[in-house]
Amino acid sequence: MKSSEKFLKLVSSIVENGILTSQDMRKEILTNLRFQKDSIIDSLKLVSREEFEVLKKVIQRQEIEIKKLKLKKKKPPKKAKKS
Repeated sequence: MKSSEKFLKLVSSIVENGILTSQDMRKEILTNLRFQKDSIIDSLKLVSREEFEVLKKVIQRQEIEIKKLKLKKKKPPKKAKKS
């Protein structure tokens, strides 16, 4: 019985070490994939939705201002009244 207990303890320790190692490998792989994802996103120079919306509003305001300036430029100057 003692030899069978030793064998079971040995097998269980190997299994436990194997499980811990596979979990460590899983964590390492996930960390590596996250790092690669972040690296790719940084290289694409993506912006957040909030930043995009703010820039969109700024551009809309600028377009309105440009249209106003173009209309002012197209209007002929008013003639002075003769007294």
